Amino acid sequence: MKRQRQAAIIEIIRNKEVKNQSEMVKELNLRGYKVTQSTVSRDIKELVLVKGRGSGGILCYREPGGEGVEGIESSLRRIASEFLLTAEASGNIVVVRTSPGHAQGLAAAIDGAVLDGVVGTVAGDDTIMIVCSLAIDSVEIKKRLLSIVKAA
Repeated sequence: MKRQRQAAIIEIIRNKEVKNQSEMVKELNLRGYKVTQSTVSRDIKELVLVKGRGSGGILCYREPGGEGVEGIESSLRRIASEFLLTAEASGNIVVVRTSPGHAQGLAAAIDGAVLDGVVGTVAGDDTIMIVCSLAIDSVEIKKRLLSIVKAA
């Protein structure tokens, strides 16, 4: 249920400018998730959502990396350095282990960074599967991720 709710939060902020946690509670309730503000607060923290300027300059929730190229790199660097524990390449996949509850936030930051050779990510609670294009070796993606952590 938590993963589905957090996926719903990501979908909501991609399609609507949500200014505060009360609005997020209302949006989730409309979608059938009966949540409290404290649950939403924990989800926002786990998803590592940030506040950024929406239309008209209004602050609203955004995914990590929605702040231009420098913001994307800085967000990925910060999140990876804090939560990435290990990375292992196999075929065209890189399996990343994170601290419990932080895989989705890191996966969103990786997706937001639009790294060359990364087709997409699938995240669980503490594991991310990064699918790499056949044009770029997964070992190269693994090295790039680990170098981002070292650069932080």
